[in-house]
Amino acid sequence: MTDRRLTSAAADLTPPDRPATMTTGGMTAAAVVLTATIGLAAASWVIASWQMNGMDMGVATQLGSFAFFVAVWTPMMAAMMLPGAAPAVLRRARASDGMRAVPLFVVSYLAVWTLVGVLVYVAYRPHESLAAGIMVIAAGAYEFTPLKRHFRRRCRENLRTGFGFGLCCLGSNIGLMLLPVALGVMSIVWMAVVCAVVLAQRLLPANAAVDVSLAVAIVGLGIWIVLAPSSVPGLMPSM
Repeated sequence: MTDRRLTSAAADLTPPDRPATMTTGGMTAAAVVLTATIGLAAASWVIASWQMNGMDMGVATQLGSFAFFVAVWTPMMAAMMLPGAAPAVLRRARASDGMRAVPLFVVSYLAVWTLVGVLVYVAYRPHESLAAGIMVIAAGAYEFTPLKRHFRRRCRENLRTGFGFGLCCLGSNIGLMLLPVALGVMSIVWMAVVCAVVLAQRLLPANAAVDVSLAVAIVGLGIWIVLAPSSVPGLMPSM
């Protein structure tokens, strides 16, 4: 009887120990994933800044060869989009197949933005300030739409593939991505602005007052560009 009681007591003590071990392991994995994601984003900022140095000519920016542009665009997107993608990468790491799925998730997520770069290269031309203003107004108007709100919610869900997550993020951020394309596709300043807004929208809950204010500010910028382009800093190349 005494042996049975000891065995039963030992069995009762086992279950609490296992979750503690799993929790510690999960916290370690999360720390590794977060550090790697932010580290990759930081390295991408360094690379993109070095590659883009001296290339910003505002609306008159030239893209160069296709190979060169893709080599610049890919780290640019990693720098801008990976900080905001960190929560989704963490969720993927906690999924059933765990850490092994993370590299594929990140690569396929960035593949979406690389494909966007291909489309930008095909469609982009150096343009006049009027075209830039119209694109900025369109970017601000998109922030008002139900489609924007839908994809912003989807970006917070537990999506299994990086490609699917990337498509949702594209739907959420396509308006914001028009800003650097319209105003200076090789501009570090616009990279930083878009990165900050994307990160805030990804981490903070939707707030109607903030979201509407942002959309109005973008539309206002577009109107300013249309009416008085020469007064907008960095829009036109310096003579």
